[in-house]
Amino acid sequence: MNILHYVTKKQEISPKLKKLKSLCDAESGDVDSTDSKASENGIEEADVLKSKECPASVCCRTVYNKEELEKRLSPAQFRVTQQLGTEKPFSGKYVKWKEEGVFNCIVCGTPLFSSETKFDSGSGWPAFYDVISKGHVLLKEENVGGLQRMEVKCRECKSHLGHVFDDGPKPTGIRFCVNSCSLDFRKHTTV
Repeated sequence: MNILHYVTKKQEISPKLKKLKSLCDAESGDVDSTDSKASENGIEEADVLKSKECPASVCCRTVYNKEELEKRLSPAQFRVTQQLGTEKPFSGKYVKWKEEGVFNCIVCGTPLFSSETKFDSGSGWPAFYDVISKGHVLLKEENVGGLQRMEVKCRECKSHLGHVFDDGPKPTGIRFCVNSCSLDFRKHTTV
């Protein structure tokens, strides 16, 4: 066994990130996962649609047809948001972005991050120290190859955005490391 594998296998999600996950779940009112609520009611994930007929015990969200998304999104956007892909570092459109505005989910348009919380982490991906609303993101623990980390998804459509780490700047100490192609920027406009 390689020593790097051993060290990363022992790594756990930090208490700070576990607390952030709890806060996001609480703000959305979704303490249990939507998938488990749906499966308890015999409803497939693809059937959990945003509608008035949605069962009250199921947390409603928007679900998109994969074929429709493949046509609407670029290949990179589809790979990242629907297949858990990752852009190459320093290749994304928003890594050095400086304009003021809001970064929305590329799939459903949910407002996720403000340019006011964007910072240069040097990681090669856009980084934010907070979200617009904790209820807009879903944090999911993942274990890939023995490496434990926290995935960030759009809560509305469950699209993969990136990951969150506990090495960000003040005031939160959190770093949302997000793929540019999972975002759509909307500039602030003055009236």
